[in-house]
Amino acid sequence: MAGGDIENRGGGAKSYSNSINDSSGGSFISSSTYMIDDTEPQWTSWLVPVFLVANVAVFVVVMYVNNCPKHKLVGKCVARFLGRFSFEPLRENPLFGPSSSTLKKLGALEWTKVVINHQGWRLITCIWLHAGVIHLLANMLSLIFIGIRLEQQFGFVRIGILYLVSGFGGSVLSSLFIRNNISVGASGALFGLLGAMLSELITNWTIYTNKASALLTLVVIIVINLAIGIFPHIDNFTHIGGFLTGFLLGFILLPRLTNMSCG
Repeated sequence: MAGGDIENRGGGAKSYSNSINDSSGGSFISSSTYMIDDTEPQWTSWLVPVFLVANVAVFVVVMYVNNCPKHKLVGKCVARFLGRFSFEPLRENPLFGPSSSTLKKLGALEWTKVVINHQGWRLITCIWLHAGVIHLLANMLSLIFIGIRLEQQFGFVRIGILYLVSGFGGSVLSSLFIRNNISVGASGALFGLLGAMLSELITNWTIYTNKASALLTLVVIIVINLAIGIFPHIDNFTHIGGFLTGFLLGFILLPRLTNMSCG
């Protein structure tokens, strides 16, 4: 979007919804909700922490490239004591982050770039970019709460595939409907994990000890996240695309668990 700042774009600010959804997803539905066989393997979670570190590292690089003092009067940059890592003025980016032009340059999702300029790689790179510190923290908290539990239960291969493919699916749907704005963030991938949690709940329905509680909790999380998407600057197409992708993949990748033997 030519000349548009983050506060004026729809897709890029899908991050705004994450500040609420990310801290809730997955933390309520733990392995204690159902009974599983003692022999079920418990994996060590290492991929989710790697994703977390990668996202933080990318954000640091983005802020280094952004270099607010170079193109703004020093007094207008936020936290100018950080030097070239200082943030754009809050009227341009209320999330304490870079400019929209920097995000475009480094791989933000933009319809014209993907369709007209054939830069399909943006469907993946946008997943690793974040619009600001608030956006990054919200998404990473969500990744910790949702991802670690799933990786411990199902292993890094399945969860890695779910995360990346769901993020891609969210980007595809967003690019089909959001044509005049840019979009960044991991929310499509995170919604994919939520979708996988729902398919897991359906697949393993018979072994949940508190079915109503498990289903209600997950549904409430999803509804809240989608409801937030009606506000301006929220990209719900990424959320929906990621969720549907993760939901379908969950039936394939997440195995049926076994009941705990009694007696």
